[in-house]
Amino acid sequence: MPKPPVVFYGSDAIALPSLDFFLREASSACELVGVITQPDRPSGRGKKVCPNPVKSWAGENGVNILDPAKPLEPEVTWLRQEGVVLAMVMAYGHILSSALLDAPKVGTYNLHGSVLPAYRGASPVETALAQGEKQTGVTLMRVVSRMDAGPVVDAEITPIAPDDDGLRLREKLSLACVPLLRRNLPALLAGEATETLQDEEAATYCRKLRKADGALDFFAPAEVLARRVTAFRGWPGSWFEVQGVRVKVGSAKVVESSLEAMPGQVILPSSREVAIGTAEGVLSLLELQRPGGRMMPTAEFLLGFPLLEGEYVGSQTLSELLLA
Repeated sequence: MPKPPVVFYGSDAIALPSLDFFLREASSACELVGVITQPDRPSGRGKKVCPNPVKSWAGENGVNILDPAKPLEPEVTWLRQEGVVLAMVMAYGHILSSALLDAPKVGTYNLHGSVLPAYRGASPVETALAQGEKQTGVTLMRVVSRMDAGPVVDAEITPIAPDDDGLRLREKLSLACVPLLRRNLPALLAGEATETLQDEEAATYCRKLRKADGALDFFAPAEVLARRVTAFRGWPGSWFEVQGVRVKVGSAKVVESSLEAMPGQVILPSSREVAIGTAEGVLSLLELQRPGGRMMPTAEFLLGFPLLEGEYVGSQTLSELLLA
């Protein structure tokens, strides 16, 4: 008896453990007949045109690849010709039309990096960290026309550890998808998954991150800045300007200090340390990087780029990460 065909929409590395699950562990229950992903785009400093992680994975594993600039009628036709029973989506990067959503026999489902209805939208992992959440998770939900508003099948809760940054939390959530899929795939393939409507009044929304979100505002509390540095360690990073140079911050922490400092004012507790005054508290900068250099411990950074006690660094007003 032929196995039910499954297709996966995705473009980001966060989807790779789920793809491995479908190709290997779930191969006796269904057949991964293809991935639909973003086309090759320029990336990195040299703007070299490269495939995204999902496309690279599919090529390495001999999985059929569709990479339209935007999925349209040809992809609908292909889904129907393949007899696709189930479509899964994670970090694909396109809104799917009703025709695409309805083409698979039992429907199209999404793996979203938060516990819905909290943190609907484009940056749930980084925003949860920046907002100081103690736990998050992955939600399995049916895709509908409204963003992340579909009924929920199940969720896998993931604690946020004190040392989790954006990169580490994304990895934890990517792995959390596997047990979520493992316990729900049989019901999904049979069209028998129980779905629960979301509480619309409890919904929150996070926006797509911009490169400008990496700018630090020392007129904000030190705790807020420390959380953003941690959340944005992968992208967009964190930075400030001093002496006409943009300096990146790799890690930072709030410190107790008896020293008085104005927001943006440099404090040098020792020749190996740098702290900056904020609206509330003092932010100690643990790793720094100058343009063209590498990220390094602050003590090492100061050997080639001395900062002056009492000088001021630039600030740019923080933009809200949650949408009203």
